[in-house]
This record gives sequence, structure tokens and C-alpha cells, in this order.
Amino acid sequence: MLVVRLKIDVAGTVGDEAWRQIKQFDEIQSADFGPQFGSGGRCHHAVEALHAKGEWIGAEIRLQTPLLAQYAVSYYLEQERVLDADVVE
Repeated sequence: MLVVRLKIDVAGTVGDEAWRQIKQFDEIQSADFGPQFGSGGRCHHAVEALHAKGEWIGAEIRLQTPLLAQYAVSYYLEQERVLDADVVE
């Protein structure tokens, strides 16, 4: 199983709203989002407040084959809130 790591721009959203707006690649095995996958640092605001400009949170997408992982990287990079996508081996 291969992993694609994403950096999601969460600025101007609350909680995991930015993640829920991401259109997922059809062929994924699983997907997870959270600071355990990387972040631009600790959020210094209330949980119900908007994320500040420049804040990002990581995500991991798991896929079966290297070819699907490469397609997924291209797919995610086309989305406005995805700052970066990379295959991790």
C-alpha cells in the first residue's frame, strides 16, 4: 500500500471543514486528516474560531498501486485547498 501525503490549506474554515470540502479520489483505500500528519504549527485560537491565514493541516491517502498514487497526486493538486501532494514510500 502506498501513501500520498497532502498539505491542506485550512485558513478561513472551522475545524475540519476544509478537509470535508476536498473531493476524494475514487480509488483510495482510506483517507485520514489531522495534525498528526503534519501542520503549520499549533492553532492559537478557539476551537470554534476560523483558522488563520497560512494555517495548514496534513492528510494521508492510502492507495494500492504506484500508478494510482501518481494519478491521485495530480488529482489532489488540482483542488484549490491542496497546497502540496507527495507520494511517500
